[in-house]
Amino acid sequence: MGVTQGSPLISLRQLAADLGAAVLFFTRLPLPGAPTISGADIARAGWAFPIAGAIVGLIAAVVYWLARAAGLPPFPSAGLTVAATLVVTGCLHEDGLADVADSFGAATRERKLEIMRDSKIGTYGVCALFVSLLLRSGALATIADPALAAPVLVAAHMAGRASMPLFMRLVPPARADGLSVSVGRPPRPSAIAAALIGIVALGVALGPAATVCAIALLAAGFGLLAWLCVRQIGGQTGDVLGALEQIGEIVILVVAAAIIGA
Repeated sequence: MGVTQGSPLISLRQLAADLGAAVLFFTRLPLPGAPTISGADIARAGWAFPIAGAIVGLIAAVVYWLARAAGLPPFPSAGLTVAATLVVTGCLHEDGLADVADSFGAATRERKLEIMRDSKIGTYGVCALFVSLLLRSGALATIADPALAAPVLVAAHMAGRASMPLFMRLVPPARADGLSVSVGRPPRPSAIAAALIGIVALGVALGPAATVCAIALLAAGFGLLAWLCVRQIGGQTGDVLGALEQIGEIVILVVAAAIIGA
């Protein structure tokens, strides 16, 4: 009887620990008293990746609402909103996108991986960041109504992170060390749960037809990036996962802009 009564508490404690690990990893938000997290903690918390994204999306939605309520036009409001997400996440995913763009232009696999670890940013990286920021800000500005933009922002940040655990399971690490190796493969139930949470978020924010369109485009981006990183560097890295999030976020915002802003 004691074991039966204690199990739900242990389960809830573990779920809370997973959520805390995801928030600590994906954001710069302070969690007082939070323990240091390991790669195994991050892998186990795969299901909570989209939940951490929801927190970022909610903060973005509040910033967009405040900017529009202050009388700012849609595009400056969208720019401030995207800037707020950069602050909350510490540019984690943008850094990955820039590194991938810079590295994939190199001649050899070794050089590509070396560039990914270099803190400097090159022309390809700058251009990739510019395109990402422009598309996200422009798409959000098209959805001028903050009430309509709020669920889209939350869904974009949730679904943008929801495919990461599955990507980590399907694509092997490119290096013998680094973040992807230390994290390892998230458990299958955790990866499936993350994907399902992302799909539900899209369904709530976009509706059935737009959700099908978004999922098709996300799957195409997922497959293309998987093929490209295996071909270029032999697998995935933390930077590749950052690029995956950026692609997902852009796809969802653009689809929403096409549907809502039309």
